[in-house]
Amino acid sequence: MLKLASATSGAWLERALANVDEILLDHAHCEKKAASTAVTLLFRYPEREALLAPLSRLAREELEHFELVMQQLHRRGVPMRHQVPGPYGERLFKGVRRNEPDRLLDTLLCAGLIEARSCERMRLLAEHLDDAALRELYRALLVSEAKHHQLYVELATLSTPEAEVRERLGVLAEHEAQVLALVPPLARLHA
Repeated sequence: MLKLASATSGAWLERALANVDEILLDHAHCEKKAASTAVTLLFRYPEREALLAPLSRLAREELEHFELVMQQLHRRGVPMRHQVPGPYGERLFKGVRRNEPDRLLDTLLCAGLIEARSCERMRLLAEHLDDAALRELYRALLVSEAKHHQLYVELATLSTPEAEVRERLGVLAEHEAQVLALVPPLARLHA
């Protein structure tokens, strides 16, 4: 179901389990960024009416997820603070073509790949964390992440033929795998 070209390494899981609070803090920032991405698309493409309601709902859901992660940070006594993001997202979006309508297609597909990677890693966390509350959080969220991945792919097909979407998704998935292989080993959801 997830259109990823590589699987997460065991090294990432070990790093994540050894730095749960940092991963959780990064996750909170990722949820804010996901909401911001949806809102940015609302502003960038107001004439694309078919995108507006789904992206609006998505932004609200991402902010609800942010609140859920914040509750877990609070429960664990971890204050919200600034965290230097890893280079994953910035490098991934460098694969987006500049001219429209390619820019829209690539942006939607890159956002979908981020959601797919999040889903994959949340599944790993749900299976391996010692903290029962966090395991439950990640079990609940991974279903949403998979739906978000699928939503972005479906939104891409609204303005681009499905065969072209599949082909471009494959290209960007390979790019995402290369980006992931080159990011430094930080305690981040996408590093």
